[in-house]
Amino acid sequence: MTWWVIVNPHAGRRGETERRTRLALAAVGVAHEVRVSARPEHVPQLVAEGRAAGCGDFAAVGGDGTAHLVLNGLMAEPWPSPPTLAILPAGSGSDFIRTFALPKRLEDAARHLATDSRYRCDVGVLEGNFGRRWFLNVADMGIAAGSVLVADALPRFFGGWRYRVGFWLYLARFGADEIELVAGDHFYRGSAINVVAANGQFFGGGLNIAPRAAVTDGLFDIQVFTGPRRHAFTIMPRVPRGTHLGHRGVRRFTAAEFSLSCRPGWPVEADGEVIGRGAVAGRVVPGAIDFKI
Repeated sequence: MTWWVIVNPHAGRRGETERRTRLALAAVGVAHEVRVSARPEHVPQLVAEGRAAGCGDFAAVGGDGTAHLVLNGLMAEPWPSPPTLAILPAGSGSDFIRTFALPKRLEDAARHLATDSRYRCDVGVLEGNFGRRWFLNVADMGIAAGSVLVADALPRFFGGWRYRVGFWLYLARFGADEIELVAGDHFYRGSAINVVAANGQFFGGGLNIAPRAAVTDGLFDIQVFTGPRRHAFTIMPRVPRGTHLGHRGVRRFTAAEFSLSCRPGWPVEADGEVIGRGAVAGRVVPGAIDFKI
């Protein structure tokens, strides 16, 4: 078994991530091939290269955004059985691995590649005017998606706190809008500031957005943060502990698919990557990958 390892050289301390990856993999003694992405658009090419070489085990070195890119490369390829995805965290986010309580240090996570433990996982797929994108963890439509744009512009020393700071900065210029959401047999029409479609449990640097989500049930954990905007001041302090679900401003559903109608300017993000704006539809792809634990 050879691991095809794709490194985001911009994750972590610049100039250090590739070196740390090679040392960590050598230390655990697993067969591997390391490839360094030149740019985000390069990642699917590297995945296709690994597939052509006969690899079915892939490791993403970086944060959730890097894993997102590798996942999209994997889902674009034909597989006789689900491929395996591992995450060696080197970014500021790395929220998906929190669902499995995996190590946050690259060198500690690399040790897991030497074991046989894998976990069959669902993934989500979104479709909109941006085309089709798969996601592993959480997708947001509305204020949380827009706050990613602000967070990405903040200094790196904020670390995982960038997303929380970005939310409050973006809230100042984002108001509630009328939306229409169809989620399985559930329907919501009214004012909202955000819609969450969660596969994993954590996002935004450790916020427990979906404590009841499961990556094996074939369902999204869908939440509507209803308007007005002032609800955010009492909802968001509860999100780190996952106690926001009881707030009167949160509507929660579970469904295997959904469609959201909203104004064209509403931002859409998946796994911490802003991918487009406007109306979107999503569905669960059950058991699409084996996640390395």
